[in-house]
Amino acid sequence: MEILGKILGSQARVKIMRLFLLNPTIGFTSQEVEKRSRVNKALVNKELKLLSSINFTKKRNQDWYFNTAFKYATEVEDLLINSDSLDKNIILETFKKVGKIKLLVVSGIFIKEKDSRVDLLIVGDKLRKSKIEDGMRKLEAEIGAELTYSVFETKEFIYRINMYDKLVRDILDFPHDVILETKELSTQTLKKA
Repeated sequence: MEILGKILGSQARVKIMRLFLLNPTIGFTSQEVEKRSRVNKALVNKELKLLSSINFTKKRNQDWYFNTAFKYATEVEDLLINSDSLDKNIILETFKKVGKIKLLVVSGIFIKEKDSRVDLLIVGDKLRKSKIEDGMRKLEAEIGAELTYSVFETKEFIYRINMYDKLVRDILDFPHDVILETKELSTQTLKKA
C-alpha cells in the first residue's frame, strides 16, 4: 500500500512515469527527463529519487531506466498507459490557435493502435508550424512518448485524397477518431473519394 500511495500524487510524477513506461528500454539523464516531461529540474530530481525508492526506476551510470522487475508494473501500466491517453478536448484546445483547422484526426497512441503511421493529422489553412510544433511538444510531455504527426494545407490534402495518397489513405482507412471536422472535409465524404 505504501508504494501505491507514493505513486499517485502529482501530475509531474504521472508524466515522468509515463515517459519510462512508454520507453522501457531507453535510458534518460535527469536533463532529458526534464526536457521530455516539461517538469522543472528540482521536481524531476525529487520524483526520480522517489520512484527509485520504490524500485520503479533504476540508475545506471548517469541514465535512469524503468525497472522492468517493478512489482506493480502491469497495474501501473494499465492505469497510466492503457486508460485514455489524453482527453480529446485537451488536444483540441492545444491546437485551436494554430490556424484555421478544418480536420483534426487522432490515431496511433491516442486510440491504442500501435501500427498506425501517425498519431495526429492536422488539416487547415494559414497553419503556423511553430505553434503546431509547440503543441506537439506539450502533448508529448503529457503522454510520455514521441508523437508522429502530419500537417497539410487544405488544398494539398484534397489533392492527396484525389490522388489516393498512401499516407492519407492509411490514416483514413484504418482506425482513427475525428476530433474536429468541417463540412468541407467530412471524413465520411473523404472516404468515398
